[in-house]
Amino acid sequence: MKSSTTAATAAAGNRFGFFAMRRLRLAVATALVATAACLWLRARHLALRPDAFDSGWVLGVLVLLLAAYNLRKKLTFLPLGRSSTWLQLHIYLALLSVIAFAAHTHLRLPRGPLEIGLACLYLGVAGSGIAGLVLTRVLPVCLSTRGEEVIFERIPQFRRKLRILAEIAVLRSVTEADQTTLSDFYTRRLARFFAEPRNFWLHLFQSQRPRRRLLAELADLDRYLDPAEREIAADLRDLVEVKDDLDYHHALQATLKGWLFVHLPLTYGLLLVGAVHVVVVHAFRGGA
Repeated sequence: MKSSTTAATAAAGNRFGFFAMRRLRLAVATALVATAACLWLRARHLALRPDAFDSGWVLGVLVLLLAAYNLRKKLTFLPLGRSSTWLQLHIYLALLSVIAFAAHTHLRLPRGPLEIGLACLYLGVAGSGIAGLVLTRVLPVCLSTRGEEVIFERIPQFRRKLRILAEIAVLRSVTEADQTTLSDFYTRRLARFFAEPRNFWLHLFQSQRPRRRLLAELADLDRYLDPAEREIAADLRDLVEVKDDLDYHHALQATLKGWLFVHLPLTYGLLLVGAVHVVVVHAFRGGA
């Protein structure tokens, strides 16, 4: 047992070392490429060459390479390398694109509708990409701290099951205890809670105030309940906690899935407007 634990620890350490070295190599390569590109563009500028034209093409090629990552994810049947390697390349190419964008615009505000729209699209793509990187690093860790792991598509099924169990518990309080205290509370405070996802944004920001408030209100009812009703109230408290954990998973998993619906349309919009920008630039340079 001890040897297997030691082997597992060693394997985990080797894997961590592999990923750390890969990140270090990519970071160094990115820094070297960025430095070389900046020196080249500076030399073009000093030689009175059109450095904005060159930096624009560099930026365009980088955007195309970044967009290719989504194509790689769809073509899983082709031997195109590990997805994790592509993801790391995607991240560091994105960093290079930020430097290329800064060099291309000289950090000045764009002029004209086309340039403004193109700049806004790029900033939207870059911003959503950074947000996605943070979300995909932080939210999976948060999910592991609350409740059991649940498949996103099965969350509505579990929610319906919890609602049925809660309604059965309330019905017992009426038929067995012949009291309506819990049923009135359920109608007033818990019916909507069990019927639909609740507190999306509060869950996303790791707030448990609604959960604590509901549990506190249930606890306050104890003085009005007989022993049989207190047992039912305890069951309701357990169901509230499970439902709140389910809503937490729904909020975080929906965010993990949903950010791509912002990032990808902006990316395709950037490619389209960028193509128009290339045509216009070549036309005015006399190249078309």
